[in-house]
Amino acid sequence: MNTPYILVLYYSRHGATAEMARQIARGVEASGLEARLRCVPAISTECEAVAPSIPEQGAVYASLDDLKNCAGLALGSPTRFGNMAAPLKYFLDGTSSLWLSGDLVGKPAGVFTSTASLHGGQETTLLSMLLPLLHHGMLVTGLPYSESALVETQGGGTPYGASHHAGADGKRLLDEHEKTLCRALGKRLGQTAQLLSTPRG
Repeated sequence: MNTPYILVLYYSRHGATAEMARQIARGVEASGLEARLRCVPAISTECEAVAPSIPEQGAVYASLDDLKNCAGLALGSPTRFGNMAAPLKYFLDGTSSLWLSGDLVGKPAGVFTSTASLHGGQETTLLSMLLPLLHHGMLVTGLPYSESALVETQGGGTPYGASHHAGADGKRLLDEHEKTLCRALGKRLGQTAQLLSTPRG
């Protein structure tokens, strides 16, 4: 039997979203499940012509099988005009076969994002990522206000998912509240996946 894992799938251009993914993976592992980090490549006619099939650094590129076989999903993207970035949308648009087969129905999913400005579209970006997950029949796992960091944060953090204010130059590091909320989301996904897989008598 295959070991269950939470897929932490993201696109990151300057590294902030990738760091969030690593923090979420720590939370998943704290729940006792494996975290599988995967990214998606940049897209353009030039990128597709010359980009290597394996990235030079960081997580490897995601496959449909990574998504099909996961026990749960954390999906992340920087904001682009209040929406998810095109590379992640491009990947999701290619998941029709999983929608037709229902492979993701009933699995927990959460979302995360980073933005250049504090009010630069965090919540709308998170919501844009939730829409295809709902179409796939996944169970949305947000962040409850029982997480004290959600109330105390001076940076990112929403009930819709984890977020990070990266600054105009993208160099602002995750603060402690943002790290805590990323880990909390990962742990919650892992715990929820385990609860859903437990037979009920």
